[in-house]
Amino acid sequence: MTTPDAPKIPEPELDITIIAVSPFAQNCSILKDPSTGDAVVVDPGDDLDEIEAAAESRGAKLIAIVATHGHVDHVGRAGELRKKLKIPIWGPQREDAFWIEQLSLQGKMFGLGNFNAFEPDRWLEDGDEIRFGNISLEVRHCPGHTPGDVVLIHHPSKIVISNDVLFQGSIGRTDFPRGDYDTLIRSIREKLLTLPDDYKVFPGHGPSTTIGEERETNPFLTGP
Repeated sequence: MTTPDAPKIPEPELDITIIAVSPFAQNCSILKDPSTGDAVVVDPGDDLDEIEAAAESRGAKLIAIVATHGHVDHVGRAGELRKKLKIPIWGPQREDAFWIEQLSLQGKMFGLGNFNAFEPDRWLEDGDEIRFGNISLEVRHCPGHTPGDVVLIHHPSKIVISNDVLFQGSIGRTDFPRGDYDTLIRSIREKLLTLPDDYKVFPGHGPSTTIGEERETNPFLTGP
């Protein structure tokens, strides 16, 4: 006698809240499972009081911090938030370790204040899965802006957290140490433009866009 498999519970739509933080107006995002309230905060670069207030107002229980890459405007306060909330840091990919080790220097260079380096609790790799509540995010390693940059995708909601890889009408800078233009373009073409046109893209700065819009109109991507 066999026991029938339990019916699979459909994965819920992702609840996303964007908070512009730091003098660079970096789009920190709170990603919440509306069915459980569990959430992760992506790239808490600064302004922790605003981030925590936004999480509380949305009924989001932060269970982890996700770092997409090692630039100070994105992860400058990640270590501080980990210590305060006693939650782990996941990411970025380990090739960005040198950026994280230089967070204090980055803060001084840009006149942003004091920042502390940290060691992630988990490095992320291409194809990894991030789970919280009933939500599953796919991790895609997209080097070019930095060597360890990762992008997050929630397929049921057709949402892409592209950080500084892809913007509305633009792409990330590649003039920082270990940035590379050709590598970035290849990452975008192979890891993002393979997605359907209706996937919505939430970049690290500026307004949201879609894969289709960038495929058709982004001047960095419309050429051969």
